[in-house]
Amino acid sequence: MFYTDGKLQFPVRVEKPNPAFARALQQAIGGVEGEIRVCLQYMFQAFGARGPAKYRDMLLNTATEELGHIEMLSTAVALNLENAPLSFKEDMAADPVGGAVLNGTDFRHILSTGLAALPSDANGVPFDASHVYASGNLAADMYANVTAESSGRVLAVRLYNMTDDPGMKEMLSFLIARDTMHQQQWLAAIEDMGGEASLPIPNSFPQEQEQQQFSYAYFGHMTDGSIPEGRWTSGPTMDGKSEFQAMPSKPMGDKPTLAPARPDSGAQVEQTSRSGTGGMMGRVEGAIERNLLS
Repeated sequence: MFYTDGKLQFPVRVEKPNPAFARALQQAIGGVEGEIRVCLQYMFQAFGARGPAKYRDMLLNTATEELGHIEMLSTAVALNLENAPLSFKEDMAADPVGGAVLNGTDFRHILSTGLAALPSDANGVPFDASHVYASGNLAADMYANVTAESSGRVLAVRLYNMTDDPGMKEMLSFLIARDTMHQQQWLAAIEDMGGEASLPIPNSFPQEQEQQQFSYAYFGHMTDGSIPEGRWTSGPTMDGKSEFQAMPSKPMGDKPTLAPARPDSGAQVEQTSRSGTGGMMGRVEGAIERNLLS
């Protein structure tokens, strides 16, 4: 259950409305780095969270906070669209060089919402939840959340640097601060669940059942056999269970062999046998080859 009192989480004010910046703010609403994404990500992680209830409660609280951020940013979009031109004639009269519409305003802010925000990114692409990650593994989800908050903070910093409006800078500085906290929050949750000692994820799968000679090996794929040396190529592994090693990658398998195409699969006649022979001979040859490989 959710509640609201209709008030903004943090003040939103715009001193100099800018329709082009309204479009840029859409990325923070409906972009892959945006607030709709993290809101739904935390919410669905919470809905499926199993285990200690504190993790579900933490996720729901933060998902609810992100709803407030969507509200703030949507308000900022609407305020930046105040007094925006509603026609080319009006626009060109104000700015003969090109006007706001021709210089960056999202037409849908005029045509679809009447000067209000959209659940879409800065290019007008609707949010589709394709980057909402809720795996059912809390540790995996927390790492995904660190990434989400990191890319979100990068976006907020870029928006902060893009505008000279004092009110927008103030709002964005608040959102940047919250991204700082949320990065720390998810990292703290990872530590609370065992941190690096709980790796690899999932830690419920017995490692003796994996090909352990490759578990901590860095594969190099450079044609000259060189390896980009770093923390990942030598020394103790992050989970403390082994040592990193580096090795040039070499093929361990053969070239794949597929059976010839079936005659009724829509392939060319030449695909129905390995020799590419057509006619009756090719069909017989292909049938024999398929039976041998089945």
